[in-house]
Amino acid sequence: MFSIVLNIVGTLFHLYVAARLYSLDPVRSRIPRRAWWIGAFLVWLLYFAGVRVGDEALDWRWWPGQFALTWLGISFVMSLCLLAADLASGFGFWWRAHTQKLRATGAIAGVLLAAFALFQGMRAPVIVDQEVVMKDLPRALDGTVIVAVSDIHLGAQRRSEWLAARVAQINALQPAAVLLLGDQVEDNPVGEPQLAPTLRGLRAPLGVWAVTGNHEFYGDVETTVSEFQQGGVRWLRDRQVELAPGLVLAGIEDIGRTMRNEGEYTGGLARTIPTRTDTATILMSHIPAPGIIEEARERGVDLMLSGHTHGGQIWPFSYAVQQRFAKYAGAYDVDGMLLYVTRGAGSWGPRMRLWKPGEIIRLTLRAPAAASAMTASTH
Repeated sequence: MFSIVLNIVGTLFHLYVAARLYSLDPVRSRIPRRAWWIGAFLVWLLYFAGVRVGDEALDWRWWPGQFALTWLGISFVMSLCLLAADLASGFGFWWRAHTQKLRATGAIAGVLLAAFALFQGMRAPVIVDQEVVMKDLPRALDGTVIVAVSDIHLGAQRRSEWLAARVAQINALQPAAVLLLGDQVEDNPVGEPQLAPTLRGLRAPLGVWAVTGNHEFYGDVETTVSEFQQGGVRWLRDRQVELAPGLVLAGIEDIGRTMRNEGEYTGGLARTIPTRTDTATILMSHIPAPGIIEEARERGVDLMLSGHTHGGQIWPFSYAVQQRFAKYAGAYDVDGMLLYVTRGAGSWGPRMRLWKPGEIIRLTLRAPAAASAMTASTH
């Protein structure tokens, strides 16, 4: 069903862009109609084939799949710009003298925006700093640095070489612990011998911890878990650990399948944190579901970390994502609990982001007394 939708939507975008580009005088005067549409058909055929064969990481099928997703993103962005030009000219029914200029402007804007989106999707994730005051954090842990990363989506687009560059980025931040917030893989286990040594390169005295995301379950989740365990990653699947004296780290199994089936999805959190806690607690939950957020606050969680939304990834999808998840990107104060929903370090589908790039979060934990002293010293 998903591939059928991609075929229909992608075909409509493709035909619209091809038709509007060929309506431009500089194109039409230089390229014969038959040659143009034969070329457009061949590009569409490659797109169709890419959707059909899928997005496989370890054999020849990865490149047509990647082409299909990339062309879908490019044609979508270009369609937005060309449609804006068409609306401005009434689809050529008014401002006829300016229709060509408007369409040319729309085409140029589409190309530039698509190029910018590709740049934002392929560039290294930016480092975002966030201070977190935790009411029960021991003074001895004030200033502890935690690095959180979500939605890496290792697979056809990103492999161990890309991950090695992220490991270097993370190590430069000198974290006490590294938290992987789900969707470590695109679908299938990575299957690369370099994965485990690359993961073991992470330097974090309090460990590297992970929770599952919905994409782990699209493939063989247990093999994926094992691959990361071989790299020294420890998984929190509806359980908690004492990260340091006075600091608890909890993680819940992904709830995506339960949400899709409209089931009750807070049971894992109830098992993981059965009673209200008075210990400084960090919760990792891949999906920032409203029920999990409210339940975490009621159970005394100080900091909840999520991903999944990609911040909408390509505008204007951010508005659609926000309808599903009201808290979809950035930091939110939920009655004293800080919720941070990260845009993620990777991407899904087209390797494009419009407007903001991927991110890695550096969290500095603050004890209340130390935070008050710092505030007073600045006044």
